[in-house]
Amino acid sequence: MNDFQPVRVSEEATADRPWLASLVGTNDCNSILLDLTKFTETVHWEKGTALQPRNVLKSGIPLGKITASGLYAPYAGPRSEVQTVTITGSPTGGTYTLTFSGQTTSGIPYNATAAQVKAALEALSNINVGDVTVAGGPHPGTAVLVTFAGQYMGDDVAQMTASAASLTGGTSPAVTVTTSTAGGAASASDGTEVLAGFLATETMFATGSTKTSGALLWYGEVYAAKTPIPFDPTDIGSTAPGVNIHYR
Repeated sequence: MNDFQPVRVSEEATADRPWLASLVGTNDCNSILLDLTKFTETVHWEKGTALQPRNVLKSGIPLGKITASGLYAPYAGPRSEVQTVTITGSPTGGTYTLTFSGQTTSGIPYNATAAQVKAALEALSNINVGDVTVAGGPHPGTAVLVTFAGQYMGDDVAQMTASAASLTGGTSPAVTVTTSTAGGAASASDGTEVLAGFLATETMFATGSTKTSGALLWYGEVYAAKTPIPFDPTDIGSTAPGVNIHYR
């Protein structure tokens, strides 16, 4: 773990760390170099302002170490499953249903938006709010992509089935569900699939920079649900030697 010198992180700087469950261990950080080309604006960092022109990496980002460069980048844990819902036959009315692990939605309009599909799925007893994100649409012209998150993040979940029995109009309207991305497999093979720890504090960097230093928290307690990047500790495939993180 000790690629660089240990660095002291002030225990008074807690305002930007709602993900930190305990101050115990905040001094157990290593100084590291971050590969800024691997981080995405709004997801991992916020753009600077006129009053504070430097960009800011969010604290609590799970990190992995790139084997080839030795730099740190966002942890690339197991992929979340993505399933695609497609309507064919150009229906002009009616509804369809989706079934997930034995639970069936109420009727979803033939011309539903992504938000309507999401609401129908989250109304199921086995899908909580935040367990799916839905993009694409509206039907019937554009497919809808359902990404499993929350309790299903990083899991290889059962493929949904669909019923088009209540669709009307068009020519033999049908609904198909396909798995675009199977969940569970590691989403990287460059070293970042191994959890090295968390970015201990907000870290500023200048626009155009490709690298910056930071502090890696590798010992302590973390509220997994409060990290800035969706993170499910039960799906961690492997951790770097010496990492001792407990989750609440």
